[in-house]
Amino acid sequence: MALTGLSAGAGANVNPNKSHEVVQPPTDSVSSLCFSPKGNYLVGTSWDNQVRCWEVSLAGSSMPKASMSHDQPVLCSAWKDDGTTVFSGGCDKQVKMWPLLSGGQPVTVAMHDAPVKEVAWIQQMNLLVTGSWDKTLRYWDTRQSNPVHTQQLPDRCYALTVQHPLMVVGTADRNLIVYNLQNPQTEFKRIMSPLKYQTRCIAAFPDQQGFLVGSIEGRVGVHHLDDAQQSKNFTFKCHREGNDIYSVNSLNFHPVHHTFATAGSDGAFNFWDKDSKQRLKAMSRCNQPIPCSSFNHDGSIFAYAVCYDWSKGAENHNPATAKTHIYMHMPSEQEVKGKPRAGTSGRK
Repeated sequence: MALTGLSAGAGANVNPNKSHEVVQPPTDSVSSLCFSPKGNYLVGTSWDNQVRCWEVSLAGSSMPKASMSHDQPVLCSAWKDDGTTVFSGGCDKQVKMWPLLSGGQPVTVAMHDAPVKEVAWIQQMNLLVTGSWDKTLRYWDTRQSNPVHTQQLPDRCYALTVQHPLMVVGTADRNLIVYNLQNPQTEFKRIMSPLKYQTRCIAAFPDQQGFLVGSIEGRVGVHHLDDAQQSKNFTFKCHREGNDIYSVNSLNFHPVHHTFATAGSDGAFNFWDKDSKQRLKAMSRCNQPIPCSSFNHDGSIFAYAVCYDWSKGAENHNPATAKTHIYMHMPSEQEVKGKPRAGTSGRK
């Protein structure tokens, strides 16, 4: 029997894809997930003010390794490229640097005038970049207390992606600002989103030639930066069920095959090939939204959170039934390896 909406009770299958559950999940909704670039350490941030780290395995086991606190809900996280350190930011308007593997204490390395929505480590510049609802991007040398550069944004930062030298920032009012990080103090290009509704997530192509953008209206845009490639741009609908339209909350490129995953508030995640314009695999819907997801460093594990996304406010939040889960799906090659469209002679 099909479930209408996501208000399903305890009888609904929480884990229809038979994924491996991460032990000791957060006590409130998960806002971000990110894997270490060096090993199978998964970090999750939550509205319960905590940043947690688990060591996970391909066999599906998970072990809590460490946790630390912010003063208010945490919204974003990123690892340093060497896999030793985690950065996290959120509603307390600061970013903490946590030397997790050495067992060190977290220290504040960045400050904003409003909540910090996005954080990324730029290895090639040895700098941290933070995006906030105070309408600025700030670049930080973590050894200094002041930002090395502050970049004004047209509006609040909602999403950010880095694939050096490409960085794309999505703000309120559907602005997409493209930066060439070899010259970060000037905008390379400003684009109005190809999607008609609010931007929720962005992911730079692994080859830095463009980016994906997902909106609250169940749609993804595939955008190339080169003016000569504009004919390759397209948008597609996803995370919809009949007349019900759900937000696309997460976009993740597979680190090996360069296909990508979408996850949405319909409780589903899907794998796609943008080059052949097809869905590779549709997974079953969970009974709550998926607010965030992440591939590990080699794409052998896809982690996703299943929990209330607060899209209907506090009045639709029932703590008794709204449990938070983090799952790990081990994708088969068939699910994530690109393939030419049927009837074509191969990929161009």
